[in-house]
Amino acid sequence: MASIIGNRKCPFHNHASRLYYRPMQTKTKGQLEAEISEAITRFEREYMGRGPEETRVMIIEDCVLVRLRGMLTPAEAQLVQMDNRQEGRRLVKRMRSELLENARPLLETVIGHITGCSIISMHTDISTVTGERMILFTLDKAPF
Repeated sequence: MASIIGNRKCPFHNHASRLYYRPMQTKTKGQLEAEISEAITRFEREYMGRGPEETRVMIIEDCVLVRLRGMLTPAEAQLVQMDNRQEGRRLVKRMRSELLENARPLLETVIGHITGCSIISMHTDISTVTGERMILFTLDKAPF
């Protein structure tokens, strides 16, 4: 169900609209990066259940690179350290990948709205050694 903000219809559903919706305006590269960083951090906290210790966003031509540090929960860190480390690592990576894939439409809508671009692809991986996650969005054009 779409909500109305001012006289504009919000493209996001339910509570996501209050988290991520902002009217389009001319923004600098730094402003876009900061807004994406804030949106991804909120997404991780509210949708995934835990936020990163640090979020960095870099816009490079038609790509948005998101670097999240401190992403493993204590339970995931324990799972990775168990005797069968390979299986624990595979489980953590698979679970995180599935969760993010399920949220892909929401993330693409949020990033698309902030940048004013269409999302061509999204790629992600998480390191079970460092707890760092990388997300790469490929856009249809440079956002500025």
